[in-house]
Amino acid sequence: MDEKVLIAKRVALELQSGNLVNLGIGLPTTVARYLPAGVDVCFQSENGLIGLAPVPAKGYRNENLTDAGGGPVGALPGAAAFDSCMSFGLIRGGHLDVTVLGGLQVDELGQLANWMVPGKMVPGMGGAMDLVTGARRVIVAMTHTAKGAPKILKRCNLPLTSVRRISLVITEMAVIEPTDDGLVLREVAPGVTVEQVVAATEATLIVPANVPVMAIAVDEPETALA
Repeated sequence: MDEKVLIAKRVALELQSGNLVNLGIGLPTTVARYLPAGVDVCFQSENGLIGLAPVPAKGYRNENLTDAGGGPVGALPGAAAFDSCMSFGLIRGGHLDVTVLGGLQVDELGQLANWMVPGKMVPGMGGAMDLVTGARRVIVAMTHTAKGAPKILKRCNLPLTSVRRISLVITEMAVIEPTDDGLVLREVAPGVTVEQVVAATEATLIVPANVPVMAIAVDEPETALA
């Protein structure tokens, strides 16, 4: 299984019916494709839409309806469109249950760096700083390493997105929870050992006596949202 698909399927299991969920650009937007049957959540895009629906068939797409990354989406019956002031009022006001974001680095304090890419010009941090600060739960969905180098570090050396501690890190190797005591290894991916996760992680991990294998969502094409 592709590592990014595995990450998205595991993240999908964190969403619960009734949640208002923001999906960040890139890998996080694929999470909605794997939402388990019977789980009814409402997706929000910080560019001003609540009630995102699967991508319409060709010929039925509205160029004014996009996700935060500019990709085409549909709108469910009862969906709401609004300006950036309202959108970020929802985020900053603590009304989002969950945000799922990509990450460049996470450290032992549970702090995230995800908006400045070294050596590349980027348009800005988008809504990341507001989302990490304002959402009730912050899930980081990212690969465990970058070209073999750990992304889970003792301290981030890129600019922090927020000083707030995130809720969970899900990679293709593990599920890791930042806590008051440090980073706790909660699950390992199928076929991955605890020793392999520790070796691929610069940060110190707290390893419980029993670390289960992560479950992943079963494909539910009818719930797909690209």
